[in-house]
Formats: sequence, C-alpha cells, structure tokens
Amino acid sequence: MCGSVRYRYDGMAETLSMCHCRRCQKAQGTAFVAVVPMATEAFTLMAEAQTLGRYESSPGKFRVFCRTCGSPLWSERSDRPDVKRVRAGTIDDPIAPVTRFHAFVSEKAEWLPLGDGLPQYREWPESL
Repeated sequence: MCGSVRYRYDGMAETLSMCHCRRCQKAQGTAFVAVVPMATEAFTLMAEAQTLGRYESSPGKFRVFCRTCGSPLWSERSDRPDVKRVRAGTIDDPIAPVTRFHAFVSEKAEWLPLGDGLPQYREWPESL
C-alpha cells in the first residue's frame, strides 16, 4: 500500500485460491484471502527488504507483511520453501489465472454467500 516493498515475478500467475479458513480471516481482517502461489525461484524483491516483517502464525507458517503500512504481502511455509502464497491484491499487473477455487469453505463467514460458480472445497484440495 505504501510502496516501500516491491517485487517482480518472472512466471505465470496460473492459480488463484480464495482461502476462507479462520486464520486467514483473522490475518486479513475480512471473510477470505485471495492468494496466488508463486515459485520462490522466480520471485525477486526489488527494494526495501528491511521493511518486511514476519509472523509465525502457526508452526512453520510465516505471514510476511510491510512494517511501514501493515499490508499483508505473502505467506511461506518451512515445508514448502519453493512457494510463496502472494496476496493477490498486491499484484500490480493484470492476471488471468486458469485455476480458481474456494478453500476451507467449512470455515467460511456465514454472512458471505458464494455464488460465483467456482469449485468449493471443505478444506484444502489435495490435488493442488
């Protein structure tokens, strides 16, 4: 939001997931978080890595945010160092993911109806 953290991704944003788990609701302050998995090897921080904060929200899972403005940026897991789950709202360029779905709908906010026709998974889909 403040522009102090910039990144580049030299890959395709092929998947977009909307996670409705309680932890994502708390971390984002809303009903769900839209994330795009990005290969760590194709992800480059362009500036201001010193403004990054990391919070271990559960064992081995870290949520990365900007310490200047508080914007959530991505999450990363110790057991998956090859992937960053980048918050879709931080992506400047238009994306057209082929695969889109809702995950953890078993925990979704009761006040948010899902009527977009996308696949819905009770938890995380094992195939992804």
